[in-house]
Amino acid sequence: MKIRVLGCSGAIAKGCKTTSFLIDDRLLVDAGTGVGDLSLADMAQIDDVLITHAHLDHVAALPLMLDAVASSRQQPVRVHALPETIQALKTHIFNNTIWPDFSVIPTVEHPFLVFKPLSEGDVLMLEGKRIEVLPAVHTVPAVAYAIAQVSEQPIHWVFSGDTGHNPAFWQRINAMQVGMLVIETAFSERESALAERSLHLCPSTLARQLDLMAPDADYPVLITHTKPAETELIMTEIAHINHVREVQGKRQVRIGWLATGQELHL
Repeated sequence: MKIRVLGCSGAIAKGCKTTSFLIDDRLLVDAGTGVGDLSLADMAQIDDVLITHAHLDHVAALPLMLDAVASSRQQPVRVHALPETIQALKTHIFNNTIWPDFSVIPTVEHPFLVFKPLSEGDVLMLEGKRIEVLPAVHTVPAVAYAIAQVSEQPIHWVFSGDTGHNPAFWQRINAMQVGMLVIETAFSERESALAERSLHLCPSTLARQLDLMAPDADYPVLITHTKPAETELIMTEIAHINHVREVQGKRQVRIGWLATGQELHL
């Protein structure tokens, strides 16, 4: 399975694009500003979009992508999300004021966009992938995803979405075969109060999450959603916390940092 990191930043700046991952060319996970780096041909191949939640940095490019390629496609793009997320998209974006309602044009019978509601715990089969909808804890209704090739022993790429402290998430993925975890750490320690209030992670609360990993887990943990102005500081703080974990006799986690344009393989 190939994962292209189209965007992995918590905000925009030169070289920084917001959250979006392209899985094997046809499945998009979130639709942040990174989608804009795809060619028209690349965008036209995307049949399914998984949305974690309705915040702008995760959906900003969705209406623009649809406008760019919908008329050249034979089938509508399917957008999978919680019912609350779908309602937010309908009310605040595809409302014929901010953007046309692509779920009814060019006709109700043959729209450019079809919304597909999902729920936590659902298992979807899309594009030859098994996709499990996992819990997330955020300021709006939100989910995470575990994605694997359909096989007898699936190895999952897991994306936490935007989330605060989330024991239920770890309880579920500890029962899976995980090959890679992408987890957010939006703020540095100097913004820890804001991280707590906005239900994001900072390095110390990331460490609290890593304490919930299965004792025998040995997969890389890749950090996403850092604020551009704090990325270097967050990296330094996470590296220090991981070193402290090792000194304390806790198993050191293999931590890495995502960058826009990376291509991951699982």
